Parts: sequence; C-alpha cells; structure tokens
Amino acid sequence: MGTQLEPIASRPYMPGYGTLPADEGGGLLPWSWAVERLAASHDYWLATVRPDGRPHVMPVWGVWLGDALWFSSGEESRKARNLSIRPFATLTTDNAAEPVVVEGRTDRIRAATTIGHFTAAVNTKYRTDYPVSFFAANVTFRLRPSTAFALTDSNFTGSPTRWAFA
Repeated sequence: MGTQLEPIASRPYMPGYGTLPADEGGGLLPWSWAVERLAASHDYWLATVRPDGRPHVMPVWGVWLGDALWFSSGEESRKARNLSIRPFATLTTDNAAEPVVVEGRTDRIRAATTIGHFTAAVNTKYRTDYPVSFFAANVTFRLRPSTAFALTDSNFTGSPTRWAFA
C-alpha cells in the first residue's frame, strides 16, 4: 500500500511547557515508536469540525495500514457529514500516558478492493468477522499524516516530539 512513511522533520515540541532541548532529558522519540502505538491502539479519538465551526470528537475503531490511519463510519453520522465538508481531521491513540496525535487530510475510500484490505485488517485486529459489504455500505476513510505529535508521561519534559511529513 505504498512506500514507508518517513518524517521530513522531527523536533522538540511544546513551547512554553519547560520542555528540554533534544540533547537533554531523553531526546526525541523515533517515528517507529509512534507507529507501534498507532498500530496497537484499540480505540482512537477522532476530532472533526462541524459546519458551524464547533468541534466534534468521537471514539472510533481503526487500523494503521499503509502508513495511514483508517476508520469507518455510518454515512449519516456527524463525523462523516463533517468530513464531507471539511476533510481534515485529528486522530489520537487511546493511551494518555503515551499519546500519539496525528493530523491530516482524510480521503473517502470507494474502491472495493481497498475496502477489502481495510476489512481484513479490522477483522484481524478486533477479532471480528465483518463482511466487506458492511464497510462498503457505510463510509471508509483514510487519514494520511501531515503532522504528528507524541510524548511519554514518564519523560514529559524530554520526550515531546513533533513530526512533519511531505
């Protein structure tokens, strides 16, 4: 599903919080650390924007697949309607002690073969047996990261890392 996603930049992040430079306090987290958590997270928090500009946040099941976060929703859900107007979103992992926050543009996936790959990944991860038709009848989204952020609670001042992607 494409080449491996690699950051074009990573840097210390969290101005104003007293965080340490990269050469002190533990340094930056590697992107591989973030990918492990993106793949392992059971749930993700999805943030979108309503047509009137108010935020909307909901938990979703999802998978890290082909260097992107994938999730599905009902066609008439608030999140799907929001993304049809403004396709940008933020997804976060479910562990607040080691969060990974990914921002980017979502794409609605329509190709049956691609939805089939997503279905197989969901069924493997969640030990379910959904048919491809279930996701094809709803909407499937892929969020490709433009930026990501992560930190560890155990090294709050040394670990905050922000990545940028092409």
